[in-house]
Amino acid sequence: MTQFDSIVSRARSDPKHIVLAEGEDERVIEGGLRAARDGLAAVTILGDPDNIRPAIKKFGGDVSAINVIEPDKSPARHGYADTFYQLRKHKGVDEKSAESAVSDPLIFADLMVQEGDAAGSLGGATRTTADVVRTALQVIGIDNRYSLVSSFFIMLLEEEFHDFKGSILFADCALIVDPDEEQLVQIASATADSANTLLNLDPKLAMLSFSTRQSADHQLVDKVDNAARRFKELRPDIPVEGGIQFDASFVPEIGNLKAPESAVAGNANVMIFPDLNSGNIGYKIAERIGKAKAIGPILQGLAKPANDLSRGCSAEDIYRMIAVTSVQAQAADQEINSDAPA
Repeated sequence: MTQFDSIVSRARSDPKHIVLAEGEDERVIEGGLRAARDGLAAVTILGDPDNIRPAIKKFGGDVSAINVIEPDKSPARHGYADTFYQLRKHKGVDEKSAESAVSDPLIFADLMVQEGDAAGSLGGATRTTADVVRTALQVIGIDNRYSLVSSFFIMLLEEEFHDFKGSILFADCALIVDPDEEQLVQIASATADSANTLLNLDPKLAMLSFSTRQSADHQLVDKVDNAARRFKELRPDIPVEGGIQFDASFVPEIGNLKAPESAVAGNANVMIFPDLNSGNIGYKIAERIGKAKAIGPILQGLAKPANDLSRGCSAEDIYRMIAVTSVQAQAADQEINSDAPA
């Protein structure tokens, strides 16, 4: 069983209600229909039923297989508008503009999550990442364990020629352009938790740099080294090495040579890149040359699950992200239950 098969199995074991904002896109319909058929989630898609239902039939589905909501005609619309007004009135949103805002499927989807009418949302097939993240921040907000929203990719290494077979998390490859030391710490903390809750991994963090153990003297090296020290203070239970070069973090022989006696070198499963340039370039090299399968970007740090899709996504990508979002929702439920008084 591959790591992604494990995610699918976990999603199927306790399917959550996932809402897809861009329901009139055929990729969304196809991916959502497949996820519903496979029992990964209870799926709601937003849009005009007259446009959506023929597409459901086109893909061989029963129109009852997924729920369809037209935001402008939903009985929940006025209640959601009041919630949005309460959330945003401090930013100058009045009741009339709140009523108009809930026509936006991204806002409506995240309000469903905020109000407990869905467990997670998915958007971005036709909207930008900025739109998706901004809406999630405005409606859902940040998890109180973190101070920012970041993202990660699950990199699946499953080809016959891969010496290491399994999953590695890369962060942040999509959102935070030039993180400072504290932002790197927050990205590392959230990604370590994501590795554990989503993949059941014991996280071993590599804070990546062009230098291993200060073999070079530069302010960019200092930033990563300082972030690693601060992370150790914040999360002493999680092994971390930083700064460290990628080869020393991934290849045991090189790790033993460059960072002897390290608990992480050569065995890291969470790679924290120093900036968006390196992270975005790195995951695409791993995907296109190394033939790793990339799942993401997956958002982390929000109070409830909401995820972004690439505008170039396929129905398969949407299917995968529904599985991921459903498992994130399971983890969120467990977190709430663990915090509840006995």
